[in-house]
Amino acid sequence: MITWRRTLGPAVVLAATALLGTGATATALPAQPQDGAPRGAAPGAAVSGPMAGSLPGDPKAPDPADTHPWLSAPGLAKAGYVEEEFQLSGRAGAYSATGERLAQDVPYTTRVVVRRPSSPARFNGTVLTEWQNVSAGYDLDALWAPDQMTRAGYAWVGVSAQRVGVDQLREWSPARYGTLDVTGQGRFTADELSYDIYAQAAAALRAGTGKVLGPLRARTLLGIGASQSAGRMTVYYDRVLPQTEPVFDGYGFVVGSAPTRKGDEPVFHVLSETDVRTPVRRADDDGYRRWEVAGSAHSGRYGQAYREPLLARDLGEAPTFSCTRPPYSEVPLHHVIAAAYAHLVRWVERGVLPPSAQPLEFAPDGTKARDTHGLARGGVRLSQVEVPTALDTGDNGGETFCVLFGTHVPFTAEELGRLYPTHTRYVAGVTAADTRAVHAGHLLPADAAANLRDAVSSDVGRG
Repeated sequence: MITWRRTLGPAVVLAATALLGTGATATALPAQPQDGAPRGAAPGAAVSGPMAGSLPGDPKAPDPADTHPWLSAPGLAKAGYVEEEFQLSGRAGAYSATGERLAQDVPYTTRVVVRRPSSPARFNGTVLTEWQNVSAGYDLDALWAPDQMTRAGYAWVGVSAQRVGVDQLREWSPARYGTLDVTGQGRFTADELSYDIYAQAAAALRAGTGKVLGPLRARTLLGIGASQSAGRMTVYYDRVLPQTEPVFDGYGFVVGSAPTRKGDEPVFHVLSETDVRTPVRRADDDGYRRWEVAGSAHSGRYGQAYREPLLARDLGEAPTFSCTRPPYSEVPLHHVIAAAYAHLVRWVERGVLPPSAQPLEFAPDGTKARDTHGLARGGVRLSQVEVPTALDTGDNGGETFCVLFGTHVPFTAEELGRLYPTHTRYVAGVTAADTRAVHAGHLLPADAAANLRDAVSSDVGRG
């Protein structure tokens, strides 16, 4: 196994900066089929697998990199889930970032990793198909949230659509991934094939090709992507999709850009505080919803805590960072994303429009408005912001990805004592705040219950 210890270079720093953008949706105009060409259907892709492999840490495995998927998820069996990996091969169209069709029938081979209920009885019928994020130089399951997804019975599928991620897979485990190629043997190295590869993976899921979902049959197929992947999906939705046949029922764009085109498939746009850089916003309509989550970060504590042991396992060590302020925000953005998925499914299946949300507020000087604690005003407000025990923001600075981590500064004992003279008052405040969030549709009851358990077991207000 190759130990991945390289230093994050200038290109990655620039990528991290670009991910922040302005918080406004990217400017893009819908493309049309060129030269009178008809809308194309994604050609059928061949699926092989599941790929051979064993659980991480198998003492009989000669090399763990050859016997389990990259960033293989732990603890799935306990939740009634299985993880399988497949190769996907086909012939894709190549598109520029402006939607120009550059070529057709370009061969490719990539991989998809599937985490699904082992029993059809546990499956809720919805497949969350994530465009894997590659900003760190490797495929990242940015939106995999095991507690929320396994609790609801989703199937999650990660698609390796971009060259950077596939190149790292090939280097990490030549035996497992050495045959992958998403460049048409070097013809297209700027991810021109990525849009069609993503669509063909979805078409295979829809058709049940190669039993990629095992015994499950998808009823609803959602395309989801975070940060850089949301940017790629924006190009796909705005520029490429109008030229091709639709394959997804709806889309979730998270902590990144979102389409400007109003299409037939609904768009849910969820942003952390980090990502909101301007009060100029696309307005909600019958095909678009935008939520902004106060106090949350582009990449907060939850995702970091989940991924660190997996990166240490598969890379030999997890990356460390020296940030200007203490990272990471502990406002659980993934709770709000889980609520957004539930609304998006109802929107697609029954035409029920999701609730809107108050946007984050801006001060007259153009900065985000803040209260006396330094917490953002407005936005989706969870109990961690409404009944705070720390300063959580979406802002930070320092090396590389620190700008995405947000800040977490616990209040002093004196501050907590003034805010919550009794434990009962603190617990009551958490209960009231999350009850409001549940009623507003921004939080699921199960996550509100988890917040309440944490509050009850805490020492806040106990002197």
